[in-house]
Amino acid sequence: MRIEDILDMATLRARIDELDEQLVDLLAQRHALIAQAARIKERIGLPARIDDRVEEVVANAGRHAASRGLDPALIENIWRQLVEAAIAQEDRHLNGDRP
Repeated sequence: MRIEDILDMATLRARIDELDEQLVDLLAQRHALIAQAARIKERIGLPARIDDRVEEVVANAGRHAASRGLDPALIENIWRQLVEAAIAQEDRHLNGDRP
């Protein structure tokens, strides 16, 4: 369904709810990848925080946002929070605090 074809708030809200669920699914997949990254980092002796990689990930998100007409600063801010949460997740693993 095209956005222009949505003519009432109930349908619009339902579509937003569907997208929100998809975003959560994608975040769950990212979380699983971060768990694997922590296992790999533990095995090869890397720290959770690698500053160059943090900046690369944030810059990539900003660039993708700009190419889609979104505010890159907003997306970079969101991604910094996402990356910090990932680093905390990896730190917990590397420090032996595993679920």
